[in-house]
Amino acid sequence: MAKKRKKHVITGTVSKHRRGFGFVVSEAVDDDIFIAAGSMKGAMDGDTVEVELVPDYLWRESPEGIITKILRRNTAEVAGTFEKNKKFGFVIPEGRKGRERVFIRKKDFSGAKRGDKVVASITRYPDRYGSAEGRISEIISRAGQPGGDIKVLARSYGMRETFPSRAGAEAKAVGKRGIRREDLSGRRDLRDKNTFTIDGADSKDFDDAVSIEVNEKGNYLLGVHIADVAHYVKEGGPLDEEALKRGTSVYLLDQVIPMLPKALSNGICSLNPGEDRLTLTVEMEVTEEGDVRGHEIYESVIRSKERLVYDDISDMLEYGDERIRKRYRHIEKDLLMMEKLAASLRKKRQERGSLDFDLDDARITLDERGIPVSVETGERRTANRLIEEFMLLANETVAEHFFWLEVPFIYRVHEKPEIKKAEQLKVFLRNFGISLRGSAENIHPRAISAILEEVRGRRDENIVSSVTLRSMQKAFYSTSCDGHFGLALKYYCHFTSPIRRYPDLMIHRIIKRVIRGELSEKTSKRLKKSAGEAAEISSAAERKAVEAEREVEKLKKAEYMTYHIGEVAKGIISGVTGFGIYVQLENTIEGLIRIEELDDDYYEYDADGYCLRGRHGGKVYRLGDEMNIIVEDADPQKREITFLPAPRQKDL
Repeated sequence: MAKKRKKHVITGTVSKHRRGFGFVVSEAVDDDIFIAAGSMKGAMDGDTVEVELVPDYLWRESPEGIITKILRRNTAEVAGTFEKNKKFGFVIPEGRKGRERVFIRKKDFSGAKRGDKVVASITRYPDRYGSAEGRISEIISRAGQPGGDIKVLARSYGMRETFPSRAGAEAKAVGKRGIRREDLSGRRDLRDKNTFTIDGADSKDFDDAVSIEVNEKGNYLLGVHIADVAHYVKEGGPLDEEALKRGTSVYLLDQVIPMLPKALSNGICSLNPGEDRLTLTVEMEVTEEGDVRGHEIYESVIRSKERLVYDDISDMLEYGDERIRKRYRHIEKDLLMMEKLAASLRKKRQERGSLDFDLDDARITLDERGIPVSVETGERRTANRLIEEFMLLANETVAEHFFWLEVPFIYRVHEKPEIKKAEQLKVFLRNFGISLRGSAENIHPRAISAILEEVRGRRDENIVSSVTLRSMQKAFYSTSCDGHFGLALKYYCHFTSPIRRYPDLMIHRIIKRVIRGELSEKTSKRLKKSAGEAAEISSAAERKAVEAEREVEKLKKAEYMTYHIGEVAKGIISGVTGFGIYVQLENTIEGLIRIEELDDDYYEYDADGYCLRGRHGGKVYRLGDEMNIIVEDADPQKREITFLPAPRQKDL
């Protein structure tokens, strides 16, 4: 009699593809579990389910399973576009690719019209016999209304612009109150110092200001002054609870889903020029070589002298723009000292192996109708790098200071690459004639940094840097100080952006308690627990924000390309698969050439060589190769762009 096979059942979360199949992500196994469409049992994206693994000899590539039970439904509403016919309507979900359509009965239209961006509350979940059903609970925007596509995409991730009434009321009251005399008690008065902010031209919330002097030893006194948001957002209040839920501000091109209401973020907490503002200051004594000789952390009050713009200050520092020099003559000396110090800090950081992925970022410009009119590569210029270096140093200084005090804290952790990913990276780099030093088990940041430096300025720099970045683990928040691989640091935290990141706000509270001697054993125990919760929630919120921001970028890039169908462009092969090749254009837009469109030969996929090889002619399409393409099609709804290989120049 054959022995009965023991069932292997695990619990996990569904990640569903729009074609019906999905994966279950579980901490119980290393790899995601593939679920065929017929085995989904009505599970929706995000549901918590029980999965029975099929025998491993039946797997195709990765583990496979069958959903046996839906333990918890995690989707209460679906945001998307409303469509209808004479008898019924349905909502086509936005954003997440695995959300299925929701059927809407005529009585539940709630005034929605075809093309409107809406929210449907689910009244019946899907099963093997039928689709999900719901009713229209909110009309986000009418068909064709500018910005509606981004608003509904944000809602598909559970993000709301508006705040609950109690949180909004608290913010309004705090914003009106302003700064009172008692607020200045125990603070150092830095209002006469030359402090100023440097931000983007479109920025409206300024949470960091800087200052610089030279002391009697000839060392720099670098001041990083951060908005004291914790003074206004009271722990456990409605505003604090909502900020924790949001975890971070989300930037979706011309729209922002803020962590805090504008009354705070653009008002009383923003370090606006000429206005008194409460701050937390990190003052560091730094040598010309970039060594920190000492530091102080204290509560302060400042009055910013200027609101500077990155591009203006970069023009001044890079080209000596006389118009800008004249305008900022009173702080020109400070800016020149800052430039010199930032260069020393960067040199020191690079020497220790800190990674600098100088990738091309997309800068997408929308018109007043929300239509993309240009997609260009963004640039990190001198002023951007200057502020970046100062914020990195402040974050490191604060993290180390409070680590040695052994108080509850939230650290920013970045672990070394997983062994499997490191081995794959080594194979990938060999195809470019690059050797990665060290074993896959124990790669040092310097080895990765050396790779990035080796390809700098090369045609394939962006490809090599992108793949190397994808081999890294994702950074996260933790109450344990486990180091930051990417920065080659033992101590690191996020301290400098409390207006837009909850971990920064949380550690500001801890810092203020330590400064004031208010960290009792009981308080410390409570803060340790709340810091752990905040770290977990904020890490998840950050992942969701990054996904939403990428989704909006894909949406607008695809929309932009609908206006350029039939055009010829030059790009670089950025991805090779068994079904085709991806080509990235100079403006960062990427499209797919399906393998069947390469009709001059029969092409076979060489996974180890990251290329397609022609069986008969020997032609090779390899990662990093230049290629001319024709824009074939673009579908914003699916976030897909397709290219065709362009004829050779003499055939055009």
